[in-house]
Amino acid sequence: MREERKGMLIVVSGAAGTGKGTICHELLTWDQTIRFSVSVTTRKPRPQEVEGVHYYFITEERYDELLAQDAFVEHATVHGHRYGTLKSEVDSLIENGFNVLLDIDSQGAKEVIRQRPDCVSIFILPPSYQALRDRLEKRNTEDPDEIERRMHNAYGEIALKHLYQYNVVNDDLDTAVNAVRAIVTAEKQRTTRYFPVVE
Repeated sequence: MREERKGMLIVVSGAAGTGKGTICHELLTWDQTIRFSVSVTTRKPRPQEVEGVHYYFITEERYDELLAQDAFVEHATVHGHRYGTLKSEVDSLIENGFNVLLDIDSQGAKEVIRQRPDCVSIFILPPSYQALRDRLEKRNTEDPDEIERRMHNAYGEIALKHLYQYNVVNDDLDTAVNAVRAIVTAEKQRTTRYFPVVE
């Protein structure tokens, strides 16, 4: 049996605090064909964030240059900071047979779904709004005003869940991770990406 595969673009989105980052991390350790697409951002690095691993941290001026060059597959302003996914980064990985993972907000996801309709789009939901608030408070990375802003944004983001191909509720992390793995496994067998040759 000879096999040929085409890489796919996997978009994972959800409101802040839904656990999408943790789920994406689990996907990356589970499947060596998945590569994380590193986005650019104008915000300052958080503690433990590494340049070129978590984000490319750039100036507002450099961001404007990239915008003028139409260099983004998606870009958005989220919580007062600008983010973007580079076309060159995504296309290079897919051409080399890798599955590219984007962990992005719903604004960005909407743009990718529009530009790349063949992407696999997954939206991570909290079991309740109270659970979401509890998670945001427990992670201690935002002040109370920021938590309120993120909660306000969550209502709008969750209202867009129908735009995605898949919805996964993260009530129990292992269950949610297994659901996302099952989606990726099935999508790898799609006839537009998988070309087995029976000899």
